[in-house]
Amino acid sequence: MKKNSFLFSAKGICIAAFLSLNTLMYAQKTVDVTPISEKTLSGILEKNRNYYTQGKVADYIPELGKMDAKAIAFSVVDKNGKVFNTGDVHKKFTMQSISKIISLMIAVNEKGEANIFDKMGYFGSDKPFNHFSNLETTGKPLNPMMNAGAILTTSLISGDGEKPFIKILDMVRFITKNQTIDYNKSVYESEKSTGHRNRGMFYLMKNNGLISGNEDQLDNYFKQCSIELTAEDLAKIGYFFANQCVRYDGDSTYKNVEIARLVESQMLTAGMYEFSGEYSRMVGLPSKSGVGGGITVSVPGKMGIGVFSPSLDQHGNSLAGYHMILDLVKQYNLSVF
Repeated sequence: MKKNSFLFSAKGICIAAFLSLNTLMYAQKTVDVTPISEKTLSGILEKNRNYYTQGKVADYIPELGKMDAKAIAFSVVDKNGKVFNTGDVHKKFTMQSISKIISLMIAVNEKGEANIFDKMGYFGSDKPFNHFSNLETTGKPLNPMMNAGAILTTSLISGDGEKPFIKILDMVRFITKNQTIDYNKSVYESEKSTGHRNRGMFYLMKNNGLISGNEDQLDNYFKQCSIELTAEDLAKIGYFFANQCVRYDGDSTYKNVEIARLVESQMLTAGMYEFSGEYSRMVGLPSKSGVGGGITVSVPGKMGIGVFSPSLDQHGNSLAGYHMILDLVKQYNLSVF
């Protein structure tokens, strides 16, 4: 009996070893296990460069319409905080809606998640980013990633005048370790002079009792959207939230597991506007786009990705940027699913 038990055990160990070896060999065949390099990123960028011809630069904000549609950049910050860049990496563009994840972090840090989400939902949406959604029915924004929710979020950050905006700007500078980052005053003025739809949302929420201040609060939102940075800065922001709000160089001043989970969950649910569901299926990573042409991506516990190409699809997401992310995710099996 002992002899048979031994034989069965030995046989089981051999089968397990065989299966493990086959699994490893299959994984090596289907997933690129070579380290990420600038050569890899460059190859992906060149493959997807011409997607700009299928989209359109945002021109509903006049200053954004001046962007060079052919500009393109791709950055990754790996798990060890090493930065890889390719393309027009020094080209600056405005954050636009990507700034919403920063304002959400600050507001929740100050007021607590329950107080913020008492005034808005956690919902996804099948509507565009600037849709009024249910402001006229329930009176509350669907989520903090749509314009209405983001305007409300910024209004909830403490401080008079432009202090809430300064907090957002300082946080972007901290996360990227780049004190030269500032907002583009021309884009800000352009947004302010044409932002009548956002102004309508602001006053609807004020009428509903969600906002008590004046248009200084809306100006802060216009300013945060006008913050200028690069694809590398976006990769560092993606890294920050992917790693529990720890900076790429290891600085853990703002380390907060729950804040990171909240922000990443909102990025996954609503970060790509009404395209978020399909994007979750295809890419499977928390991401936030902006109509300036940038997308920041968090690979939980691993890396941050930043892309830039100002030619947008019908949802307001960077076309070439999306396809660069998709190819990188497929090549390295990065999806959380």
